[in-house]
Amino acid sequence: MRELAVGDEGPTIRVDDLSRPDFVRYAGASGDFNPIHYDEPHATSAGNKSVFGQGMLTAGILSNVLTEWFDIGCITRFETRFTGQVWPGDSVIATGEVVAVSEDSTASYELSLTAETDDGRTVITGSATVEQTD
Repeated sequence: MRELAVGDEGPTIRVDDLSRPDFVRYAGASGDFNPIHYDEPHATSAGNKSVFGQGMLTAGILSNVLTEWFDIGCITRFETRFTGQVWPGDSVIATGEVVAVSEDSTASYELSLTAETDDGRTVITGSATVEQTD
């Protein structure tokens, strides 16, 4: 069993240089074909500076912190809050930290998660609960 303490940090997940084709591939994988994510004239006519990545794309990047850190079967809760957009050319850096530990019959960890762009903009925050048995 993995023993963790408050303040322990998980792996850093970095996805460099997101591109329009990444947004299109994600649209195909997820079924989110909103043209605001891949059609430049549509995106700019809606008041955006360009196309931008789907929020669930950033949630997927953030979830990799959990699955690189723990077995997926141990993750009992994963919540996110979208706080910014990811534009073509952005890199996303996702991290996590243990914020609470409870040890009853199982070790339970509360985690805080964040993903930022390489220029420091937070694009998604999250939290998770992980439970491990002996």
